Amino acid sequence: MSNASILVVEDEPSIQELIAFSCSSNGYRVRRAESAGAAESAIRSELPDLVILDWMLPDRPGIELLRDLRVADRTRSVPVIMLTAKGAESDRVTGLDAGADDYVVKPFSPRELVSRVRAVFRRRAPQKSGEAIEYGPLRIDPARHEVAVGERPVKMGLAEFKLLRFLAGHPERVFSRSQLLDNVWGDHVFIEERTVDVHVLRLRKALMQAEAQDLVQTVRGLGYRLSTRPDR
Repeated sequence: MSNASILVVEDEPSIQELIAFSCSSNGYRVRRAESAGAAESAIRSELPDLVILDWMLPDRPGIELLRDLRVADRTRSVPVIMLTAKGAESDRVTGLDAGADDYVVKPFSPRELVSRVRAVFRRRAPQKSGEAIEYGPLRIDPARHEVAVGERPVKMGLAEFKLLRFLAGHPERVFSRSQLLDNVWGDHVFIEERTVDVHVLRLRKALMQAEAQDLVQTVRGLGYRLSTRPDR
């Protein structure tokens, strides 16, 4: 299961309900919008982890909203799956060239859509896929909320679990405190950057149970990363 949030932008009530039910049944947190304007408002209030976006919307084409999302710094990296009745190759190319991560043609099966959602999360945000993450001796199972280093289980709080899961989804990459706040806590939550330092300390303390505290490394002046390489 995953706690990832999905914004469904679809104006046909029956299709919107089908998508929302399919995604929520697989553990995703779903919000809905019936127009491009409503989607923009929803995104301003809380950045979703993924957007399922219909091409044909009542106020303006979804492809225009997609282009806007790809231009703005805040939404540039949000995965988007385009949903449309347009099945021509030229339309698929247009959607992908505009920045869509995948393209689903109506009519579609709920299983296919959820499978594509999972595939996009695996490519773009492994920590949101709901699947186990393995890196070096570390294994994180989101469905069971379990962490193990080798054969040794590691107990930790929810915030530290989310932080570790995010870092493990992007090993070796350095994240600033503000990036960690946006990606782990959400950019709609207003807490101080030094809160990240507190949770990193708690995470390292938890990993000490398996003598793995050195996996979480401080990169002076930049932020934090997860790495099996010696801390330099």
